[in-house]
Amino acid sequence: MKTFAISALIGISAGLLGALCGVGGGIVMVPAFVAALGFEQKKAVATSLAVIVVVAIIATANNARQPGLIDWRVVGLAAVAAALAAWFGTDLMHKLSNQHLTRLFGVVLLVFGVKMLLGK
Repeated sequence: MKTFAISALIGISAGLLGALCGVGGGIVMVPAFVAALGFEQKKAVATSLAVIVVVAIIATANNARQPGLIDWRVVGLAAVAAALAAWFGTDLMHKLSNQHLTRLFGVVLLVFGVKMLLGK
C-alpha cells in the first residue's frame, strides 16, 4: 500500500510538472523512484520511460485540441531522430553501471539547470 501511495504521488508530481513545463519523466520520476522506492538507476530510468509513453499520449491528445499548438512537421522529424537515438541510448544505458548513469544524469540536470537560470 505504501508503494502504491508513493507511486501515485510521484505520478501526480510528474504529470503536473510535465504538463506545465514539458518535464516530469526524467527530472521528477527518476530521482523519486531511486529515493522513495529504492530503485536502482537503470530500473528508475526504464520505468520512467514506460510511464512517459502514457503521459505523452494523454498530454498530446489534450494539447492537440488547441489548433496550431503542435507543429506536427517538427513532431515527425524530431520523433524519428529521437526514436533512433533512444534505441542506441538504451543499449548504452545497459552497458553503463548504475553509478555512472546516476552521475551522468546529475551532470545533465546541472548543466541544463544552470543554462536555464543564466540564459534567456
